[in-house]
Parts: sequence; structure tokens; C-alpha cells
Amino acid sequence: MRLLAIESSCDETAAAIIDGNRKILADIVSTQFEQHAPFGGVVPEVASREHMATVATAVTRALETASCTYADLDAVAVTVGPGLIGSLFVGVMFAKGLSLARKLPLVAVNHLEGHLAAVDLLGEPVPYPHVALLVSGGHTALYRVDGPFNVRTLGVTLDDAAGEAFDKTAKMLGLGYPGGAKLSRTAVGGNPAFLPLPIAMKDKLDFSFSGLKTAVHTQLQKLGQPLHEAMLRDVCASIENAIVGALVSKARAACEREGIDALVLGGGVAANGPLRDRCAEAMERIGGRCYAHPCDACRRARSLHCDP
Repeated sequence: MRLLAIESSCDETAAAIIDGNRKILADIVSTQFEQHAPFGGVVPEVASREHMATVATAVTRALETASCTYADLDAVAVTVGPGLIGSLFVGVMFAKGLSLARKLPLVAVNHLEGHLAAVDLLGEPVPYPHVALLVSGGHTALYRVDGPFNVRTLGVTLDDAAGEAFDKTAKMLGLGYPGGAKLSRTAVGGNPAFLPLPIAMKDKLDFSFSGLKTAVHTQLQKLGQPLHEAMLRDVCASIENAIVGALVSKARAACEREGIDALVLGGGVAANGPLRDRCAEAMERIGGRCYAHPCDACRRARSLHCDP
């Protein structure tokens, strides 16, 4: 069995082919960093137009990488939401057209459920129940997962997602786009205790990062800009420490409250190295384990740690 999967929910066009043993035969991603960089963030109309220009090429490259043709496919899966409407429309219409033309089953995939299920591609079984921490540019949430499609929400962000907090504070610092990744790279070697930044609702499993943005803005007004290189590292390290600290502390609290010793990380921000490392350490301290799907660099290095 060979499944073609298409993803176009935001600013990356992706096509992958997976066989019946959950082996990834091809994984092609077309990014839009150059197109959105002049605007400092994702422009929905630009994103949808780029998806239109690249989706066919991404699928073709996936087929070539997997050494198969359209005739070898048994089904098509596509992200249907949540996401940017125009971007999703491009992927869904391409998948529907292919499904009709080749008479293939069409599988509609919820974006967030896809993040939660990606850990199944690790090649080893992830135990049920587990707590899942989903962290992306638009979503931050904690779930109790008792089985496939048996998911209960434990906590959600009440305002900005963690990825937004990274990107928007990076924009305040003039780091450019994609801000979150640049902030994390700049933070290496910095002092995480340089700025006193808040963690909201410490006694709850819900998240809030709007106060963190305000605190960063206030601190930058006091420091003045531009910051010299060492101070910029310290500020970035402090921001990353505050965001990661909130995520890790609430994930551990959720595991302890639910009596669960397995934590799964999902979403784009789960590629953040300090987040992965600190979640692993937190789970070890309570006799548990953290599971996270590795990126290509991690697979090559056989390490839990990812560069952002």
C-alpha cells in the first residue's frame, strides 16, 4: 500500500509517500521563507499563490524519490484544516482532482490530529495513554490521548500560540523572518536569566503568552536599541527560556495530574532543541519518557535534539 499525503495549511508545501509499514518513502517540502521575509511574517495571499506554483512539482518529486508513479498509489490524504483558507484550498483541490482522476480514496486529515499522530512514524510503539504537547505557530495545547481519535483537551492557549510568541518577539528585536528559528539560534550561549519574564497561570494547564510579549516590549524600551551582540544573545535566551519554561512545566504538571509517564511532542515548535531536551529531562525526573518525531538532521544523528 502506498499513500500520497499533501500538506498546504500555511507557508510550506509538502508531499510525502508512505507505505503500508509506515515507512516514509519520500518527504518533499517546499518552503516560502524568501517570499514572506520582506513582510516579516506570512501573508496569506502570497502563501496560497506559492502553493499553486509548487504543489504539482512537490508531488512529482515525491513520486520520483519513492520510485513510483500515480498508478502505484492506493490513496491520497490531504490536510483540510485548521489553517489558512486559501492555502488549504490549493492542497485540497489538487488532492480531490487526483482522487477523481485516478479513482483513489481521499482521506481528509485534521491538521492537529496529524501532528499528534506523527509520532507513530518513529518506528517504535508509543504507549497509550500519553499526554501530548502540541506546539506550533498557530496552536499550543495539551491533550490526553487514550488511543487513536480518543483525545481529550487538558489545556489550550488563551491568546497567542508559543510559535507566535517566538515570532513576534523576534520581530521586536529585528531578527527577520522566520523569527522563531532565528531567535533560538541567536540565544545559543546567552544568559537565560538576563531578563525577568513572566510565566502566566502557573497553577493551570492553559497557556497565555500575550503578557510575555508585553513584558519583552517593556524591557526593550528600558534597554534601548540596537542591542550589542552579547546583550542580544542574553535577551533571546531569556525569551526562549520563558516560553520553553511555560511549556515544560505545564506538560509535566499534566502528566503528574493524569498519572501518565509518557509525553509526546508535536508541531513545528517541537523542533526547538531546548524544548526537546528540557521535556526529556523533566520526564526522566518523574520516571517517564518523552517521545518526539525526529527531523532529518536528528535521524542522521540518531539524537533527540533538533536545531531550530
